[in-house]
Amino acid sequence: MANLEISVEEMERERVARFGNSKPNPMMFVDTRLPEHARDLFSVIGPGVSEDPSTRPSITDSHGFNIAYVGAEPGCGAALHNHVTVEVFIPFSGQWTIYWGDEGENEIQVGPLDCFSVPPGVMRGFRNDGDEYAHMVAVVGGDDNGKVEWAQSVLDRAGETGLRLDEDGNLVVEPAE
Repeated sequence: MANLEISVEEMERERVARFGNSKPNPMMFVDTRLPEHARDLFSVIGPGVSEDPSTRPSITDSHGFNIAYVGAEPGCGAALHNHVTVEVFIPFSGQWTIYWGDEGENEIQVGPLDCFSVPPGVMRGFRNDGDEYAHMVAVVGGDDNGKVEWAQSVLDRAGETGLRLDEDGNLVVEPAE
């Protein structure tokens, strides 16, 4: 017999994330103003590594991992970055290229339901290489994910758009001149 009884209402309220009710966070990371890195980011389980302190996942309980959905137009995706934990990518639709290395010199293309796991300490990025808008799941391991480490070139270009990170790794929007 189960040790924990949960009502349908409680399960629905606290442990179900309905995609139709989800709203993307357009400013979750410092690279999101760069045209080739524009994407829709949906925080589903856990806070992940968001640089926006106001990010609230749909399911807030600690799970030992974090899940986000990513949607992107063709040619768009995340810039080179690193995590202190493993990151796993599983496309729902489209063709995605996962690239890695200090300069993004390595890459593999993956499609729906393929699974790609990047270990901690490896610079990685991804882009939608299909012909239409596509979705992918990103899973980041652990409950304490630290902050994203970005390639310096990404931080420099983001700074030109008025975005930077503060000393805690949180996104700061500089006023337009």
